[in-house]
Amino acid sequence: MPQKARILLVDDRAENLIALEAILSSLNQQLVPVRSGEAALKALLAEEFAVILLDVVMPGMDGFETAAHIKRRARTHDVPIIFLTAAGAEPDHAFRGYAAGAVDYIAKPFDPWVLRAKVAVFVDLYMKNRQLREQADLLRSQAGAAIGDSSGSVLAELSRRVSAVEVITTTLASMPTVKTDPALADGVAQLDRCVARLRDALDALGADR
Repeated sequence: MPQKARILLVDDRAENLIALEAILSSLNQQLVPVRSGEAALKALLAEEFAVILLDVVMPGMDGFETAAHIKRRARTHDVPIIFLTAAGAEPDHAFRGYAAGAVDYIAKPFDPWVLRAKVAVFVDLYMKNRQLREQADLLRSQAGAAIGDSSGSVLAELSRRVSAVEVITTTLASMPTVKTDPALADGVAQLDRCVARLRDALDALGADR
């Protein structure tokens, strides 16, 4: 069974976490709720996450400070952050959110369908990137050792798997949610470039045989 992606939910109010879990439960991923920035940083040290939903206004370490710590760590620098804040928040909050490295900034109350769709795309990107890493590891471990016909079979299997990811990437790029959201479009474009580099490496190996 494929490993589920982890989604980190950060909010100091229990009722908000319950609401987020209800909205995102249909994604069938592993939801990890925490109630402070400090707890979020501890969770990120222990596990890998596909996306973080981060409340802005929290006692102690607020969302902006938490995001700054996340972006300073090499391990978590590239984890997408979606800021959530109450309606009527300070007008500069959106600017500060993007400056802190957020990929999106959503005011409460938000449309559950929109939030779920955005999170779903980031989960898909995470899963495809993880699949690419696994294929790259397989390529490195097998390409050097495989010779003759066995190398051809390994390359053929890798090519088949990369082709499947290429199809999925094209499908993601054509989704209306991605087309209308610059952050999601950029994430898909990065994934597409990663797939293209892997394809070039496979083609080069095939040409050398």
